[in-house]
Amino acid sequence: MTAVIATGFAAVAVVLVLTPWAELSSAVSVGPALFLVVAAVVGELRPVRFVSAHSEARTLTTSAPFVLALIPVAGVGVALIAQLVASAVDDIRARRPLPKSLFNAAQYGISISSAAIVFSQLSSTAPLGIATPLSPGDVGALLLGGLVMIALNWILVAIIVSLSSGVPLRSILGGDTRVFIVTNLVLLSVGGIAADVAADGVWALTLLAAPVVAAHIFAATAARHAHDATHDSLTGLANRGQLYRDLERTLSAPSTRACGPALVLIDLDHFKDFNDTLGHPVGDTILRTVADRLVGAAPLGATVHRLGGDEFAVVVCADIDAAGGVARELLHSLEEPLHVESLELLVRASAGLAVAPEHGDDVETLMKNADIALYHAKLERDRISTYATEYDINTVERLQLLADLHAALDAGQLRVVYQPQFDLADRSVVAVEALLRWDHPDRGAVAPDDFVPLAENSGLIFPLTAYVLDAALAQEARWRQAGHDVRIAVNLSARHLSDLALSGQVSAALDRHAVPASSLVLEVTETGILSDPARADVVIKAVRALGVAIAIDDYGTGNASLSYLKRLEIDELKVDRSFVSNISSDDHDLIIVRSTIDLALALGLRVVAEGIEDAETEEALRALGRVIGQGHHLGHPVEAQEIDALLASERAPARLPTER
Repeated sequence: MTAVIATGFAAVAVVLVLTPWAELSSAVSVGPALFLVVAAVVGELRPVRFVSAHSEARTLTTSAPFVLALIPVAGVGVALIAQLVASAVDDIRARRPLPKSLFNAAQYGISISSAAIVFSQLSSTAPLGIATPLSPGDVGALLLGGLVMIALNWILVAIIVSLSSGVPLRSILGGDTRVFIVTNLVLLSVGGIAADVAADGVWALTLLAAPVVAAHIFAATAARHAHDATHDSLTGLANRGQLYRDLERTLSAPSTRACGPALVLIDLDHFKDFNDTLGHPVGDTILRTVADRLVGAAPLGATVHRLGGDEFAVVVCADIDAAGGVARELLHSLEEPLHVESLELLVRASAGLAVAPEHGDDVETLMKNADIALYHAKLERDRISTYATEYDINTVERLQLLADLHAALDAGQLRVVYQPQFDLADRSVVAVEALLRWDHPDRGAVAPDDFVPLAENSGLIFPLTAYVLDAALAQEARWRQAGHDVRIAVNLSARHLSDLALSGQVSAALDRHAVPASSLVLEVTETGILSDPARADVVIKAVRALGVAIAIDDYGTGNASLSYLKRLEIDELKVDRSFVSNISSDDHDLIIVRSTIDLALALGLRVVAEGIEDAETEEALRALGRVIGQGHHLGHPVEAQEIDALLASERAPARLPTER
């Protein structure tokens, strides 16, 4: 840049000093010259920018033909002044930094001076003089000078971009070349005609407006189509296809292999909640804001892409440590609340990181490993995860299991079983809990602890819960028709407590099966409540307003807090099995369970004790107050038909068949 700036301004200085201004003032036709100067300035302010992943490597303006025409009409000095003024106005309007503005002016100084030299050498015109009217040979010389001018501008800018980005010069010069060259040839032809007809006055020059405008429209349309093919229409970021091309270029550039490239994949957490609750227009605004923040936080030379949905990618030249810092800065840029209309929204994200060549030396491997790292970050709630080989086997297996779970939901491999809950005072069945089971065709029975976390982290938990709720309420309707008045309990994940549409979905399911809301209990965990207490409060109140009961599941295993028992409107407390199962042998557990039961009953809550595995535990709980019991000693999770038989006969819970 220093070399170009020094050479360019030296050329400008030489031209301006040596130009015979006095002689030119009497020889130049002011009207045509002024027209060409104004046209050059206007043309510079309406450029066509061609697609470039790294910088504005190529810009086409309609100023070129008029600047070229000024060389024989008013002299190279006037042509230089017109171009420098036009460039300065454009730089000020675009707020370009001073080094870039100086570079722009200098490269114009070099290219226009070179064009004037070519013209004077191939024609009978003095280097700093004018030539009107032009002979046919002079027009050809001017066109060759114009080609030199365009080529020098193109090459100088491409060299700077190549040096700064590490991308090979051939790649910078490639792409849209045909449109760029064809349009410039048309414009240069117009410049030759303009120089030839300038002697006929301003009116003759105005006739050239139509071909110039047509060339501009042609180039702008081609550039727009090229841009649309490689960029996301919502955010304006480069798209997935462009990401692959960027990675291929940087992986093939020797100068970048010493520092990556690093690929950072970013996925917004729970973005579906924003879309479902606030609507897609708000979701689109969030995505645009996130895109702007990522671009602002990305280091110089990095490229930011939107891959679709709420997933973004950043390619940066960095080693593993530096790339980790980049990922932290990117996520940090999202920590400030987003203001959308009258809302203040907090958006969190997770990031997966893979760096070449350690984590792959081709595009497909790097993408796969970054995706595995992202999946690990979301699963383990680490926010940022760098790929490690041990993630690969585990993640591939989990991804396959998740794909199988998707298929199982459609193929009917899932079923709902029911575990009874008994009033320990009289051993009557008062409720059943609906539990999801998965019979995999190859793996056999898959434990809920293996597939439920996968569903929660992938968003599949929503259709799974909808399936359980629908099946449970359908069964509840059949029991009620048979004269059995029992409650049905369904588990909710933490993600449901962020879903403001939950109450509407529950209401629709109750109406669909004609089940009264008082027959349904929705179980939530302490962790789910405390992950977003304000929103959980809103969701729980909306559900309870329907008449549905809310139970706190696994009470005591999370961040148990008396404050949320006071603040939240709940109906039932389920004491976790880790305390209940040992009360006959551990005095500390007995004290904890007794205190919890006393507190809950004093607050007017139902109490369910989970994990009753033997008769001693049942007897100890019966002595602590009006408690509902649940556990394998009382009854295993079984098919609905077994519950039918139990409700019909009220047999002893200990003889209830085990799950088959």
